[in-house]
Amino acid sequence: MLPVQTGRIPIGENVPARPLLIDGAFEPGSAEPFVILDPATGAPIDSVAAASPDQVDTAVNAAVRAQHLWWGASQPERSAALHAVAAEILQRKQELADLVTRETGRPFSRNLLYVDMIADLFRQYAELARVHGGRIVPSNESGQLSLVVRAPYGVVATLVPWNYPLLLLAFKVAPALATGNTTVIKPASETTLTTLLLAEVFAAATPPGVVNVLAGSGRTVGEQLVGHPHTDLVAFTGSTEVGTHIGATCGRMAKPAHLELGGKDPAIVFDDVDADLAAKAVVWASFLNAGQVCTSTERVYVHRRVHDQFVDRTVQLASQLRVGDPFESQTQIGPMRNQRGRAKVLEQLAAAQAGGAKVLTGGAIPEGSAGFYLEPTVVIDVDHGMELMKEETFGPVLPIMVFDDDDEAFALAADTPYGLGASCYTHTPDRVRRAYEEMSVGTVWVNDPVVDNLAAPFGGMRASGNARELGLEGMEAFTAMRHVHWNMRMEDKPWWYGENSG
Repeated sequence: MLPVQTGRIPIGENVPARPLLIDGAFEPGSAEPFVILDPATGAPIDSVAAASPDQVDTAVNAAVRAQHLWWGASQPERSAALHAVAAEILQRKQELADLVTRETGRPFSRNLLYVDMIADLFRQYAELARVHGGRIVPSNESGQLSLVVRAPYGVVATLVPWNYPLLLLAFKVAPALATGNTTVIKPASETTLTTLLLAEVFAAATPPGVVNVLAGSGRTVGEQLVGHPHTDLVAFTGSTEVGTHIGATCGRMAKPAHLELGGKDPAIVFDDVDADLAAKAVVWASFLNAGQVCTSTERVYVHRRVHDQFVDRTVQLASQLRVGDPFESQTQIGPMRNQRGRAKVLEQLAAAQAGGAKVLTGGAIPEGSAGFYLEPTVVIDVDHGMELMKEETFGPVLPIMVFDDDDEAFALAADTPYGLGASCYTHTPDRVRRAYEEMSVGTVWVNDPVVDNLAAPFGGMRASGNARELGLEGMEAFTAMRHVHWNMRMEDKPWWYGENSG
């Protein structure tokens, strides 16, 4: 087993190089190294040498060779490998949770839960692939068999973001492997160490070349994988800006792109619910992972009759959240991942305040803090002329806007190019119906926000992408439908051309 460095250790001469996984072997990157910072301190954790263009080619070619053997194996063999991956993940649970905490800044207690979830995903798709491979459809004539089978695309370029580096990797890699694809994974630069640690698990449980893990930037390694002639599908989670660029590249190559992109999820709080309880739910949905979740509640619309009570309770809850070291058991909110993201949030807040918005709590960097911390923030007197209400924030900010009737609420919630998710707090069935019929989003949560059900599809619409992950749909997304028309008797057909045909 390769050594894994944990703890906040600065870069030094004695720190071993972090190897990449290429064709079943671990080797150091050949390109320029990059530094990974601890978001809780701002200090370096480690550095990783990026993959060179030649190493990217080697990894893709290894995946091509391995794919034929992997798809040629029996489904029980592939499923057994996925169960082995899950077992090894659980065996190394503490180690994985520790490293992902250091790289993301998310509280350690949450990361322990997420490690369990990724093991669940590998087990789920190991079994789902055993029982779902296609269907038989009625034939045109007797003596014929019409099969609709699901076939793998081939080599999947998997591009994973930094906010949930293990979980969002599993969303893609588990169903891709279960259905006979191989993959080349490029993690985000900020969370490369966690993914290279997971590479040890893949190396122990899958044949060489089935899973390859590279390090590097999106502009170098990522671009090469997206445009590589031998990657057959690109699976990406990240910003809408980058995703549309990837989609355009894939479009020119007639290559499918599986895109899960940004969001600006609304929450609507109606006047028929407990405003205090709704405030508690919204605070959770807005500040989970310091607001760095694509499905974070980023704008809240509250009925005028309960607005003041909701705001008061929200401010009380947000101001009491414990911000601190992600390894401390009492910490609820850790740091943001990087300085760039925090600067963007502060710019949005400053612009909103210049336009008349009021910050009721938070909005500042905690005094004396190192790293990339930002206080949980509640804002009122906002409107849709502000960037804070239009563009993805991806930080610990909860802006609240008042509405007077249902039509206004749904119109405000729909006023966005994004379509990832929406939350609705009500006990009125007609309002729920309007939410799931009228809102162009992939998920509607009613009275229980930001919940992943591993058995149900997740994904967005419009500027939030085209992907569906999780559930049966998440497995089908990594396969192409193929129709097999089998006439069991070779016999002449009256419409075939022959001697007497006109």
